[in-house]
Amino acid sequence: MRSPFTNKEMLLATERRSMEFRKENFDIVFHFYKCEDSGEQFTTTALDELNLNQVYNQYRERFNIPFPDEIIRIREKYGLAASKMSEILGFGINTYRQYEAGEMPSVSNAKLIQLVDDPKKFIDMVELSGTLDEKLKTRYIQKAQILLEERKRNITNLSIKEYLLGSHQADIYTGYRNPDFEKFSEMVVYFAKKLEPFKTKMNKLLFYADFLMFKQSCFSISGVRYRAINMGPVPNNFQSIYEYLVDKGEIDIAYIQFPQGYIGERFIMNKDRDFNETIFSEWELETLDKVVEIFKSTSTSDIVEISHLEDAWKRNEQEKRVISYEFAFHLQYEM
Repeated sequence: MRSPFTNKEMLLATERRSMEFRKENFDIVFHFYKCEDSGEQFTTTALDELNLNQVYNQYRERFNIPFPDEIIRIREKYGLAASKMSEILGFGINTYRQYEAGEMPSVSNAKLIQLVDDPKKFIDMVELSGTLDEKLKTRYIQKAQILLEERKRNITNLSIKEYLLGSHQADIYTGYRNPDFEKFSEMVVYFAKKLEPFKTKMNKLLFYADFLMFKQSCFSISGVRYRAINMGPVPNNFQSIYEYLVDKGEIDIAYIQFPQGYIGERFIMNKDRDFNETIFSEWELETLDKVVEIFKSTSTSDIVEISHLEDAWKRNEQEKRVISYEFAFHLQYEM
């Protein structure tokens, strides 16, 4: 961005700043362009959104407000149109659609939305509705009952996935996404298809993809937590996750013997398994492509050294801590 005073290119800068929303104060990493000659600060629409998203994310976390993707997920699992879900909840249709588009619900409305995530509570709300006809009530209740039965049948598989990724709610350590095992699995499949990386490099590719996405949008792709260990940032519980994916046929592992005597694990695309791009947004797919382009010729040892330049690793490695996604705003490697 050029300065309107001097027409010189301005540098992007950040500083910690407190911002107020609904009478609550939130500490964020404020992004702006600064004119070195005049000292004036400027923002763009994109930077305003980045700054405000930090505020909104913290507000949602503080008051347990569901994120837009969660609101949409709850509605879609019942096969409802937005107009019908708003009717069941007792909201105006425009109000409900605004929630799905990113408008912040009140705390009381947020609790109602979260309540119907439970099929049993959803059935109660449908039965209480005074506007739905009996035919629709029966259909919606039957759908909720099917979901209850499916949950009972899949409880073991759900428990395994929760164990692997954790059942954490969206917060700064998940990149304000609920952990999404399907998306994370597809990210692994994608990098295996494009680069066939060794395991250590795979861990760094996943880290940079999630953290780059957060740097741009204040949201990660997968909702996975990353931990700092001696070889750089890694997905929490990565070894067990990869073993599960191999066992389920999501990926293959080739074992490579090196002259030095150690064995490397190379991730290979399963020839019978296609990458499912439909679960990603266009922006997320562009981010995955960008990470591939940046690191396609980078060796495993080099990407480890690059990750060791990151404050995300340096500030957390000694105690092997989970890494806050706020470090994404300070990625040292030029992206």
